[in-house]
Amino acid sequence: MGAYILRRLLGLIPVVFGISFIVFMLLRLIPGDPAVAILGERSTPQQRQQIREQLGLNKPLFLDFSGEGSVFDTQYFIFMGKLARGDLGTSVLRRTQVSTELRTFFPATAELAIAAMLIATSVGLFIGIIAALRRGTVIDAGTTTLALLGVSMPIFWLGLIFQYIFAVNLRWLPISQRLDASLGQSFSPITGLYVLDGLLRGRPDVTIDALRHLIMPAVVLSTVPLAIIARMTRSTMLDVLNQDYVRTARAKGLAERIVTLRHAFKNALLPIITVIGLQFGLLLAGAVLTETVFSWPGIGRWILEAIQGRDYPVVQGGVMFVAMVFVLVNFLVDLSFAAFDPRIRY
Repeated sequence: MGAYILRRLLGLIPVVFGISFIVFMLLRLIPGDPAVAILGERSTPQQRQQIREQLGLNKPLFLDFSGEGSVFDTQYFIFMGKLARGDLGTSVLRRTQVSTELRTFFPATAELAIAAMLIATSVGLFIGIIAALRRGTVIDAGTTTLALLGVSMPIFWLGLIFQYIFAVNLRWLPISQRLDASLGQSFSPITGLYVLDGLLRGRPDVTIDALRHLIMPAVVLSTVPLAIIARMTRSTMLDVLNQDYVRTARAKGLAERIVTLRHAFKNALLPIITVIGLQFGLLLAGAVLTETVFSWPGIGRWILEAIQGRDYPVVQGGVMFVAMVFVLVNFLVDLSFAAFDPRIRY
């Protein structure tokens, strides 16, 4: 197992370098002068030169052909050196460290993503297993239709519908934000996960209010991964239920529940785990539409505002962080494969 983990870690090295190169080049391939985009057309040449020096845009990209500087005094090597130290740069608009802003905004996205994936995984697995066991029936057709609707329905439209029904008309749930303003002023979070922090601080009122704010965006965000998980579960379960060892288990007189969960579902898990891991990585990368509709102060909305404000260091650092989170989630999914199927270690 140790050798398998080491091989996977070594395989991440070129991936990380590739991601860093793509993130570095994308912002520099945008047409126009970044200094003008940040400061505006009315900025003076002195101001533009100052922002170029601040962001290192006055240095060569990879090689210094003038012969006056070294290869290490180029934009890419400076960028990689800062990454190695955990320095993602400084926001042009807020004048704060990007890493500091990440610690502020990422916990909100993590809490929303965890809640959405808990809903999507539990409901999606249940629906997929039932649909596979009732293949060809009305239940199967109904669940397949619901899964198709979940994938096809625009998230922003569903979010607005939920707000209109449950917040405006019924007044059951808050319309946006993470906490009521009165609680937010008097509450000091520990981890940034408000539901958990309310318990850690001994504030059940904060936990309940955070849950009320979390329910609606989490349900909306869970619709797409729920539908994908349900369809994948149904497909893999149908393949496994037709295998000889499942028929043998039934012929031995085992209960249907044991045959389904212990023999069929366990062997159908690998592709389902892949889908769950990828969907969780996507949610952690920032659900831009959901966070925007519900005014959720997460990483997706933060990067969107940085793009609109031409805050290049935030965009570069935020995208790099999101990519690394996705790589980490995929690495954990690979390790889970080895745990569920020992043959993969070889």
